[in-house]
Amino acid sequence: MSFQDIRKTRKWLSAEEIRLLVFVLLALGALLALNIYLATLLPGGEWLYLRWSGARAFLFEQVEPYGSTIAERVQQIVYGRNAFSSEYGYVLNDPFYIVLLYTPLAVLPEFLSIFFRSLSPSMYFPIARGVWMLFSEAAMVGSVIFAVRLSEWEPPRWMLISLIGFSLFSYFSLNSLISNSPTIFLTFLYLSILLALRSFNDELAGALLFLAAYQWEVGALFFLFILIFVVANRRWGVLAGFGMSLFVLCIVSFLSYPGWGLPYIRAALSDWYRGASLNLDSILSFWFPESRFPLGTIIAALLLLLVFIEWLGAARENFRRVLWTASLSLAATPLLGFAVFPSNHVVLILPLVFVLLLVWERWNRRRALASALVLFIAFAVPFGLYLASVNINARIYFELLAILPPLAAILGLYWMRWSAIRLPRTWLDQMNLHK
Repeated sequence: MSFQDIRKTRKWLSAEEIRLLVFVLLALGALLALNIYLATLLPGGEWLYLRWSGARAFLFEQVEPYGSTIAERVQQIVYGRNAFSSEYGYVLNDPFYIVLLYTPLAVLPEFLSIFFRSLSPSMYFPIARGVWMLFSEAAMVGSVIFAVRLSEWEPPRWMLISLIGFSLFSYFSLNSLISNSPTIFLTFLYLSILLALRSFNDELAGALLFLAAYQWEVGALFFLFILIFVVANRRWGVLAGFGMSLFVLCIVSFLSYPGWGLPYIRAALSDWYRGASLNLDSILSFWFPESRFPLGTIIAALLLLLVFIEWLGAARENFRRVLWTASLSLAATPLLGFAVFPSNHVVLILPLVFVLLLVWERWNRRRALASALVLFIAFAVPFGLYLASVNINARIYFELLAILPPLAAILGLYWMRWSAIRLPRTWLDQMNLHK
């Protein structure tokens, strides 16, 4: 085809497409403005402030990102004072190549101040927080869509809209959005890895797996399961993509800050030590102070053994069982001795969608009622526990918010286990599923 032919076949945007594009841009602008406004009103944002201030300290202040200075700044947001030795310290414990990913938000205030000279320094973080919230909301909607695609489910429109609404307005989603937890983006990465594996885009899956290789309190078991799946199926392209990302990002991070390794290790160990008061064992020790056995450790060991057995059974099975086992791995991770934060439970959107799919499949006559009931319980119970923890001021309700959701996800997955791991669905099942 000649250059002239190409010019003849080129089409400009139609008037309707232009109007749609303008509407989308205006909607995004309005949503961004709303998020920035909310960021100036709502307290919190500690998880973003930890990384944002760490990146700014390295770029502009020549301050150690992994030191106590940054931790104390975050503690002022969370506690209004420096943390006691028994409280969580909010020490930056991300690898430096992850910290570098926050540099666009870190330099955003300086960039905006070029055009808006009257921009107050007090607005620097709210602007960055508003941008983060906008992308987080997009990632939550994308996570729901990816979870539905992974499940090979075509829910009716009302169910899809309900799932999207749940992903944005459930207690754990709001908690994660307000605290600006990175778990929302990690959830999106986990689902993207599973989609890449299913479509045999192994190098992409490996690259994404490396980006998700931190925040072990969220995805430690998921990461190990993917490695077992890769080795068992000889999907060496995943390791190649992982290795290339490891090489490039580590080179960039060590060229930017050659001495970050040792401070990072110290910060990670300090974070593990300070987070011990927030894990399952400490919660059960408070509930059962006279117990002679470490209940949390015993439960964690038994749960780890159970998950490992499921890994071995799913490593070379159909992808439906792989998805079920990946959901179980995400649900079980908070109960294995890591510090438990309610904002991390947003990752349980994948187990919830999978359980709803199985309910929709098996209960043909009352599938809409049963699915709506499961979704309502998942929405209402956390808010009820939160209101009880605020009004009654009892520690047990807040701790139930920490351990009940992953436990409920595990029970829900095992409740529908047979439907998940049985042989692939017949044509009749497929027809019923799409009704």
